[in-house]
Amino acid sequence: MHTPVSLLAFEAEKSSDHKQADAVAGVTTDAAVTDVEAAVMEGAPASFKTLDDLAKDASTCRLCSLADTRNQVVFGVGNPQADLMFIGEAPGQEEDLKGEPFVGRAGQLLDRMLHALKLDREKVYIMNTIKCRPPNNRDPRPDEVQACNLWFDQQLDMVQPKMICLLGRVAAQTILQSDAPLGSLRGRWHDYQGIPVWVTYHPAYLLRSPRQKEKSWQDMRQLQQRIQALNSSGAVA
Repeated sequence: MHTPVSLLAFEAEKSSDHKQADAVAGVTTDAAVTDVEAAVMEGAPASFKTLDDLAKDASTCRLCSLADTRNQVVFGVGNPQADLMFIGEAPGQEEDLKGEPFVGRAGQLLDRMLHALKLDREKVYIMNTIKCRPPNNRDPRPDEVQACNLWFDQQLDMVQPKMICLLGRVAAQTILQSDAPLGSLRGRWHDYQGIPVWVTYHPAYLLRSPRQKEKSWQDMRQLQQRIQALNSSGAVA
């Protein structure tokens, strides 16, 4: 099982302020913590057998205030046994409406990037660091990331990818626990819980800054070489 990183560690007890907020909302702290959540906090294996089971339970999550503003939880999409996982920062407006990560123009660009690698959504797994859209597409707050780690860790453990590609600054800084700018995180391999990690631009950023597409293509070529090494050897080179 993957061990949660300290930045994303789920807090078993809410602060007194959170308890008061729950009371106002008519939700008690005990009611908010399900048997599954308690099992995860105690280190016991979750009872889920499939990602669909996990997604169903996550769809009613109210562990942070984003539950009050979202339309729906955006869980993940793709091959549940994928060797390669792409992780972005958070759902946007279109994702929040459709319930699927990376749709709209940014999603179409990601699809073209995958096609250039001779891949598609059915061969990889795509998700975000958090499952609900922050208002006005702001960066996720630390408490929101912490709460969503309950789902993130189980999702990662179920897929067990052999490589991860982080899309954008927020995803890279969150997963790698770094405040370094994206430029210094690109171009070299990182490690997350023993999994090789590659960093590149978020497709939405490339739509705003098309001059960076050449650098993004270089990133994709490096990722492609690692994928080819994986396919030829059966293990990450």
